[in-house]
Amino acid sequence: MDDSHHKPLTVIGAVITVSSTRNPETDTSGKSLLDLLASAGIEVAYYTVIPDDQERIRAEVCKAVSCANCVIVTGGTGLTPSDVTIEAVVPLLEKIIDGFGELFRLKSYEEIGTAAILSRAVAGVVNGRAVFCIPGSTKAVTLAAREIILPEIQHILTHASAGTQR
Repeated sequence: MDDSHHKPLTVIGAVITVSSTRNPETDTSGKSLLDLLASAGIEVAYYTVIPDDQERIRAEVCKAVSCANCVIVTGGTGLTPSDVTIEAVVPLLEKIIDGFGELFRLKSYEEIGTAAILSRAVAGVVNGRAVFCIPGSTKAVTLAAREIILPEIQHILTHASAGTQR
């Protein structure tokens, strides 16, 4: 698509790491995301590391969308019983951005082969704000941010925020 669909707007980020084993000091994926957002000139207004708990995840996403328009949740997207990020976030989404998960899995397939089917990456819109749920590995975080989220966030937010009050 051409650049006429990209309207200049201020992107404000939020990073939520979901992990029962990490904390802010050991959160390498979250730190990678913070660095990638900063390198793109995106201010991060919210960052936290929380355990795999559906209600806590949902509460933190709601808190994040109150102060940011690009919320990235990393971790808890796998297939183990404790991976509940998708179950927590999807009910909040007013619209799902199907192409995000599809493209993430395609790009993952190009790097890791058929293991890409294990990804449940998803994205959507909550009150005109973009919310992305991605796996917790540093490699997955880098792939999602560099190759999908950062190149398209202005375009996504232009469409997602059309008609919403700011």
